[in-house]
Amino acid sequence: MIYEIDGKKVMLDSDLAKLYNVETKRINEAVKNNPEKFPDRYLFRITDKEYNSLKSKISTSKCGSRKGHTAFVEQGVYMLATILKSDVATEVSIRIMDTFVRMRHYIKYNDQKK
Repeated sequence: MIYEIDGKKVMLDSDLAKLYNVETKRINEAVKNNPEKFPDRYLFRITDKEYNSLKSKISTSKCGSRKGHTAFVEQGVYMLATILKSDVATEVSIRIMDTFVRMRHYIKYNDQKK
């Protein structure tokens, strides 16, 4: 569930909601209620067209949104984890952070082999 958009590794609000077992609107409410924790470099909006294009590449279901979707970079995912308070959120956040670290190591290792 980690995608590359505009050269950035991101996770989408809808995917994070599934992982955290909450509605997507709860993810976006957390951002809206804590704007000081989410500078622009931590997240950005994508359009439904971009979202559907991305999702169609991996053959998953599509869903629309009146406001588009939020893409969180690694730091944004981490910040979201500090706001969502549940055992599920804690466990999922640890797994997500571990995955981002593994991806960085994998990319660095493969770049060195070139």
